[in-house]
Amino acid sequence: MDRIQFDRVSKRYTLGERTNAREALVAMARTLIGRGPGAAPELWSLRDVSFTVADGEALGIIGRNGAGKSTILKVLTGITAPTRGVSRTRGRVAALLEVGTGFHEELTGRENIYLNGAILGMARRDIARAFDAIVDFSGVERFLDTPVKRYSSGMYLRLAFAVAAHLEPDVLVVDEILAVGDAEFQRKCLGRMEQAEKEGRTVVFVSHDLDTLGKLCRRSLWLDAGQIRAEGDSKELVRDYLSSGLAPVGVGYAVVRGGPVTVKGVRVLGARGPSGQAMMREDSLSIEVDFSLAELVPGMDIALYVSTSQGVRVIDQAVSDREPARLEAGEYTAQLNLPPVLNVGDFVVGVWFGTAHTEFLDEPAAATFTLHGNDRGRPDRVLVYEHPVVVRPLSPA
Repeated sequence: MDRIQFDRVSKRYTLGERTNAREALVAMARTLIGRGPGAAPELWSLRDVSFTVADGEALGIIGRNGAGKSTILKVLTGITAPTRGVSRTRGRVAALLEVGTGFHEELTGRENIYLNGAILGMARRDIARAFDAIVDFSGVERFLDTPVKRYSSGMYLRLAFAVAAHLEPDVLVVDEILAVGDAEFQRKCLGRMEQAEKEGRTVVFVSHDLDTLGKLCRRSLWLDAGQIRAEGDSKELVRDYLSSGLAPVGVGYAVVRGGPVTVKGVRVLGARGPSGQAMMREDSLSIEVDFSLAELVPGMDIALYVSTSQGVRVIDQAVSDREPARLEAGEYTAQLNLPPVLNVGDFVVGVWFGTAHTEFLDEPAAATFTLHGNDRGRPDRVLVYEHPVVVRPLSPA
């Protein structure tokens, strides 16, 4: 059965809307004397958005700033009403739309836990039963009887998420809130949301951390200018989303040099998708170089290398590393296949042609490419080798 139903929901905002009685009276007076403004411009944050979310399903929502993601969540949680269409949500909804949502800053952390539980419709005994787990998860035990107005944003976040996740809501709504916490806390939050899904609760998750979203949510919506551009499998949708608006991925330019070698093009392709799609950290890669030789060159060698955007060479492979090549005059493609060993980031492909005694061509920036995804909390690591570090006790002397 569907826990959430959106049926052709649209939301319109009027720009320059009057926000208090004084402004409204001034506007009325100007209208009476014929000096009122014309029709106020309108902004449609959502247009005819329809989707459903089943019991126990985790739905991700992605899209660029201003796409309408937060508006969907505000309509879903009843913070704002749709201009047109119908939004239905069954059961208790716990929403984490911004740091400290639902907290009263003059109350202590302890008092806010009970206040938030009451807002969710929880009985006091049910809140008391979850109290120790909330405090343990949040890590703010020392400050539990301190007014939350003295909390840091990180403490606010920890307590707010702990309350929302542990008071057993039927629907848990999280909007980009995890970006405030540290890596360890983000892992705890992700684990708690995964547990909530396994318990049969519905999760709606908005985040720019697309790797985390792909792990938590099997299905996602892609919002663009207030409309659903696509929906489906999260990992495929994330790849398409990252690819949209990008220049052709990993395509280099023609390099012509004197001598017998002419490089006509350099490409970097992800093994999981066609040319033009975003490449992910977990993708195998293929570097391809189209070139021609005007004549036979004895001892000809070809090297393909990859450097970081700071110029640190991390991969360098040559034809001669395996066996010398004997190439007659003609057209060729050199290919280097790489397993997923590079971390997230920007990289540059270089090409080299020559012999043991002569260099014909060395182009250190023949193509560039970017790997997207999660750096797993280690942004300074360039290469990712999945080899375990084994720790064992020393034998007694």
